[in-house]
Amino acid sequence: MHILLTRPLYDSKELILKFSSLQHKVSHLPLLSIQKKEFKEPDYSQYKGIIFTSANALKNLDTAKIDKNIFCFCVGSATEKKAKELGFQKIFCADGNVNNLKELIIQNFDPNSGSMIYVSGEIISYNLDKELISGSYHVKRVINYTALPNENLSDNFLSDLKASVPDMVFIYSENSAKVFFTIIKKYNLENIWMETNLMCIGEKASSALNDIKWKKIFLFSPGEEEFLLYKI
Repeated sequence: MHILLTRPLYDSKELILKFSSLQHKVSHLPLLSIQKKEFKEPDYSQYKGIIFTSANALKNLDTAKIDKNIFCFCVGSATEKKAKELGFQKIFCADGNVNNLKELIIQNFDPNSGSMIYVSGEIISYNLDKELISGSYHVKRVINYTALPNENLSDNFLSDLKASVPDMVFIYSENSAKVFFTIIKKYNLENIWMETNLMCIGEKASSALNDIKWKKIFLFSPGEEEFLLYKI
């Protein structure tokens, strides 16, 4: 089976090794390049809760000044894993869905307990901070990274893609789905995916690629990639 992974190498290397060990052909096309953004650090001691909707927010954050016993809310397992690596103790993890993360916060953090800080990328698909503020929470959003699109294919990669169209493509965000759609249009690849299964995190990601004819579209959560190999 030919599998196309689209996250940055740091996030893809374990799956590349795993799928390769299972004798699958693995291609890697990072659709987004993560760059750290400088920001004015707040006084973290003023906050009782911290929110992460991406592991990239944790990777680009100096957590030395943050009390690791702060209430820590993570959108999914990959973010939770990084938070644990950095020493956070009171972690609450949703199942990869920001709406579920909002409900998790409401269920486990009283707005009267204190303020929260939301660390995120520049582009978000859901205004979690505004939704919480409308529910009487005090939330400060901090942007500590940006995701730049990678919209160019090398001649060798393009030739290989046309000669061996992937059986599965994994897309991890609405933003990366939009970049992939741009690449498909740019290189006239609209009609090669009819035998390809598209694996997306969330309906917004899949919606960005609905105009392309796929064999099937699956929604999944991080950590389910290997399981999906046996589902198609």
